[in-house]
Amino acid sequence: MATAGFFSCSECGMFSLDPFSTDSHNNSGVCSKCKLVNCLVEKVDKLELRIRGLIRDRQQGSLLAAPGTPGRASTPSTPALEPPQQGEWVTSRRHTSPPVHHAPPVHVSNRFAPLSEAPAEEPVKGTLVIGDSIVRHVKLATPLGAPAARVICLPGARAPDISGNLRLLANRRYSRVVIHVGANDIRLRQSEVTKANIKEVVKQAQTLSEEVICSGPIPMRRGDEAYSRLSSLNRWMSKWCTDNHVGFIDNWLMFEGKPGLLGRDGVHPTRDGAALLSCSIAHSGVCIIFR
Repeated sequence: MATAGFFSCSECGMFSLDPFSTDSHNNSGVCSKCKLVNCLVEKVDKLELRIRGLIRDRQQGSLLAAPGTPGRASTPSTPALEPPQQGEWVTSRRHTSPPVHHAPPVHVSNRFAPLSEAPAEEPVKGTLVIGDSIVRHVKLATPLGAPAARVICLPGARAPDISGNLRLLANRRYSRVVIHVGANDIRLRQSEVTKANIKEVVKQAQTLSEEVICSGPIPMRRGDEAYSRLSSLNRWMSKWCTDNHVGFIDNWLMFEGKPGLLGRDGVHPTRDGAALLSCSIAHSGVCIIFR
C-alpha cells in the first residue's frame, strides 16, 4: 500500500519515490514495469496460440492431401464383392494399387560437427630423448622407414622440469620411455623429495608409452658428497625400477673408472661418452634424462 511520497507495487513489491512509476488511474497499485511485463506476456500467449493454430492447420492439410487418410470419405481401394449365389460364377478383379512415389532423400549436415568430434589418436612415434645438457650430443640411428628419434635438450633441467615438458606432449604416443636421473636433482640434498619427483616423472612418462625405462646417473668427479649421493640414488633406482616393472640402464658400471668418457669438467660426457650413452639408449628405447 502506497503512502505519501512512497509507492508500492502489488505484484513485485518494490517501493518507489517516483510518482509516475505507478498508474494513478489504476487502483490495482501495479507499477508501470509490471504492467508492461503483463502486456508482453499476453501478447506472447496470443502469438503462441496463433502459432499452434497454424501448425494444426498445416498438419491437417498434409493429412488431407495424403491418399487413403483415415477420417475422410473416399472411395474404397477395392470394390466390395457381393456374396456369391449358390451355383453361380463370380468374376473378381484384382485391383492394382497406384505406384508409390518416394521423395528424394534430404541430405542434412551440421557445419559445427567437426567441433564436437573427438580428435583422432595420434600414431605412435619413434624414440624420444629429453633431458639436460648431458643429451646434447646424443644421436640415435633409426632403421629405414621407422619413425625418427627426437632429442630434446633442456640445460639444467631437474625432474619437475622434465615432468612439465612431458605434460606438453600428453597427446602424443611413443614406442618406449626411459628415465635417467642425476646431478641437478641431488643438489637439493633432499633424497626423499628427489625420489618422489622421479616417481612422478615415471608416472607421467607412462602416459606417453606402455614401456618405460630408467637410465641411471653417470658418476661425476665433483667431490665426494656428489659422488656418494649419485651412487646412493643409482642403487635406489635400480631396486625401485625392478620392484615396479620399469626397465633400468646401469650407466654407473659403463662410465665408472673410465675417465676418457667424461670431459674436463667431470660432468658432461665426451664424444666417446655420448656415443656410449647413445648406444645404451638405442638398445633400450625412449629416454628421459636428468643430470
